[in-house]
Amino acid sequence: MRLKILVPAGLFLDRPVDKILAESILGGFCLLPNHIDAASALAPGILTYESEGEQHHLALNGGVLVKKGDAVRISSRAAVAGELGELEAEVLRMQDEAAEAEKSARSAVAKLEAGFVRSLIEVETT
Repeated sequence: MRLKILVPAGLFLDRPVDKILAESILGGFCLLPNHIDAASALAPGILTYESEGEQHHLALNGGVLVKKGDAVRISSRAAVAGELGELEAEVLRMQDEAAEAEKSARSAVAKLEAGFVRSLIEVETT
């Protein structure tokens, strides 16, 4: 299989691999060369791939994985290569950032809703 990982800055990884272990939002899974074509939303976590008998680990900040034939493409907000112990801390940081962004988005939506309700009340009273 050929694994390509894309991040906003460009191509992060492009290499042949024998096996991919990833975490979707529904749980972990494994991809091998003869598996059927598939697509999956990835959760922030560790992606492991095997190439030439060696395992390599990456921290991914969520994303989308698409396998079509021999090509596996992943699009993610961020990817970091490293040792497994270091990457676990990176994944926790990514999850904290995602939670903070979600909190900020919810706050912005609440402010928009409040402004909309105030506008409706003003229209009704005039």
